[in-house]
Amino acid sequence: MRESTTDTPAPSRAEHRPLPDFCSGPVIFALLIMASVTVTVMWLAPNNSHGWRGFSVGMLFADWLAVVIGVALCKLRPLLMRLPGHAAYAGVWLAMVLIVMGGSALVHWMDAAMQMELLNDSTGDFVLNNTLIAALLGAAMLRYFYLLAQWQTRLEAVTQAQVSALQARIRPHFLFNSMNTVAALVRVDPAAAERTVEDLSELFRAALGEHSTRDGTLGEELSLVDRYLDIEQLRLGERLRVRRELHDLPDAFPLPRLLLQPLVENAVRHGIQPLREGGEVILRGRCEGGDILIEIDNPLAGEPAPGGHGHGLDNVRRRVAYRYGPRARVTAGPEGERFVVRLQLPAP
Repeated sequence: MRESTTDTPAPSRAEHRPLPDFCSGPVIFALLIMASVTVTVMWLAPNNSHGWRGFSVGMLFADWLAVVIGVALCKLRPLLMRLPGHAAYAGVWLAMVLIVMGGSALVHWMDAAMQMELLNDSTGDFVLNNTLIAALLGAAMLRYFYLLAQWQTRLEAVTQAQVSALQARIRPHFLFNSMNTVAALVRVDPAAAERTVEDLSELFRAALGEHSTRDGTLGEELSLVDRYLDIEQLRLGERLRVRRELHDLPDAFPLPRLLLQPLVENAVRHGIQPLREGGEVILRGRCEGGDILIEIDNPLAGEPAPGGHGHGLDNVRRRVAYRYGPRARVTAGPEGERFVVRLQLPAP
């Protein structure tokens, strides 16, 4: 099942690079990894005179600082976000340096007060060295987060451009066939012609009128699929048979707009239309382990319809990966004499 689409450039807009979510697990994990790697590299240095005891103490101290920094930045993030431009990143860097400076002074004072003799350096040297290390590593880590935010912003822009291109595309052959169907029904069955016009208007509203890239719902998308299939049913007649095996799907589940309808259109165009005897399109859906599983199953025609290059399916894969993350899966391929597209969408 293949489909050709026309890519359009991403719309130009001011880039917004928010601070990372310091309350999230991945960011805290990155801070812990950075602290652990720093201590390990310093301990492996040729001139290092500290043994396993020094390594253990250093690892405990660095990880404690990483957790304190993560919690503090999590609480300060709303305030730092109000700073203009790059001042927010400068504020994060300054907060990290001040936390390390204060934490180093506190730990050295506690070591002296409790007479543990874990630290051999003077207070000034200990605080200065840790502060310089924090300043360099903090700048490097913030640079990484800054570039990551840029990449995410550009990915979002590309995804939104693809959605806009998909929404702005109505296949001429589908439009012409539908209008011919309406013209043929006007005198024979006016009520069916009226329903077809209403279905067409809903499809046009979704494809041309709704340029918002916000999510729709699964219920709305399935309703759009039903309208499309009703139009094709009038055109293809008994050649198109549809079986729905949709079990207890949550209508309010968030779904990118026009995600399923192009796949069903592909199933009709490439699986039913080339066959003289037609065939059956099967729509399956169920909940499994908190995920939504959707299958679109159509006959595998001997020769695919002309003009397809798989761009539509690739577009769906990118949109699903962007919206739902690595837990989502989109697979497609022949299974015997059928072609099956499967979507596994995790609950948000």
